[in-house]
Amino acid sequence: MAFTAGIDAGTQSLKVVVYDPATRALVATASAPLDLISGDDGRREQHAADWVAAMQACFDRIDRVVRSRIAALAVSGQQHGFVPVDAAGEVLAPAKLWCDTSTTAECGQIMDVVGGAARTIALAGNPILAGYTASKLPWTKTHRPEAYAQLATILLPHDYLNFVLTGQRFCEWGDASGTGWLDVRTRTWSAALLRATDAERDLAACLPPIAAPDALFDIDPAAAARLGVPATAKVAVGGGDNMMAAIGTGCVEEGRLAMSLGTSGTLFAYSDTPVVDPAGAWAAFCSSTGGWLPLICTMNCTVATEQVAKAFGFSTRDGDAHLQATPPGADGLVMLPFLNGERTPDLPLGKGVLAGLDATNFSPAHLYRAAMEGATYSLKYGFDAFVRAGMRFERIVLTGGGSNSAAWRQLVADVFGLPVDVPAQSEGAAFGAALQALWAWDKARGRNASIAEVARAHVAVDPALSAMPDASRAPAYATAYRRFLQYLDAVTPLQRG
Repeated sequence: MAFTAGIDAGTQSLKVVVYDPATRALVATASAPLDLISGDDGRREQHAADWVAAMQACFDRIDRVVRSRIAALAVSGQQHGFVPVDAAGEVLAPAKLWCDTSTTAECGQIMDVVGGAARTIALAGNPILAGYTASKLPWTKTHRPEAYAQLATILLPHDYLNFVLTGQRFCEWGDASGTGWLDVRTRTWSAALLRATDAERDLAACLPPIAAPDALFDIDPAAAARLGVPATAKVAVGGGDNMMAAIGTGCVEEGRLAMSLGTSGTLFAYSDTPVVDPAGAWAAFCSSTGGWLPLICTMNCTVATEQVAKAFGFSTRDGDAHLQATPPGADGLVMLPFLNGERTPDLPLGKGVLAGLDATNFSPAHLYRAAMEGATYSLKYGFDAFVRAGMRFERIVLTGGGSNSAAWRQLVADVFGLPVDVPAQSEGAAFGAALQALWAWDKARGRNASIAEVARAHVAVDPALSAMPDASRAPAYATAYRRFLQYLDAVTPLQRG
């Protein structure tokens, strides 16, 4: 019996899972940490070679017999990263990441060329936000002219790992829609935005071809040998981590809402048609399955709780006890957790704010709760935009590291007023990549199940981890959320400069 594998290259670590479709169980998992290069100017970068080394380390930790049965694999990657590659396939500079805010000025410059944010949305469905790939190109032209001069291909992080695995340069609709250059309505590159980004060269020539969601590629024999997988293994197109998490949580058909509590926070819902907001209240992305994935992204989620825990010398594993020791609303303490700037709300130059401190709530437990509540309220801010647009949901499927916290699961249920489910497979993005590989591999063998049918068959929730809203806490959280919005309104003019 054959296995499939999913590779998830995140910000803090790279993970690999191997899935047995017959028993519907993971037969192997491995993880390797990744370093982040930070600068006071908002720079957040990684070396692409570190992703490759981490991928190799993960496969080396998996039993050779298991690896020998992998028939297909796919890569999930952190979105928006910019990997400049020359004609020979060599990486020319560190990869600027989704959480990099050093290119904020370039975002406005690109949009100004075409007539502003509203015109940008009309052209492509999205504004150019801080962190999107588009703004990283003119920044590179200015600050790394040698890399710009030798640039042959623009790859996203998951595209680059696919290049390492197959020797071929290609991308796919889901991850490509996070560049800022893809017209998500037509799934074609916007010539106007490419020209606005750089009028001195043909950027379209630097973009790889777009592969279909169910495409399969042969693995490079040398890569197969290094990883210890069969030379006959196939590589599916994969996608951005949010797109793969959508598959891994079953969010591949309408009416489903998924939330990921990772370094960043995301909230996304599948749609059969483009869902574009004229004001850009959400990211109007494509899915990696042939549909669309309207998405809310916050740049500060578990990073906020981790920073508080680190500052006070305790582990986030002990965080639930701090939540239980404090009341909803943290006795009036509010945190705007914008440690990396913020995308939702749109404050790329934003900074974290603590408000409402007094002698009662000035404690590690209160600060930890305020961080968790603040990260959740940022997602609620985006969710409210979905609701105003007429979207309705019955449940939330929760994934990401934060979903391991029973207190956070209950907090989400109480704040959103919706039941919360957690998939049995906790690594939503890596598992989603493994399922996409299974779907594409099955289609190549003549099995015509839809991705929704595959997800229904293989994505299960763990009933022991579900949470129901507690009506007795709803008023306290509603008051605290209003307070969060009041402080947000007050500081927004200051943080927008």
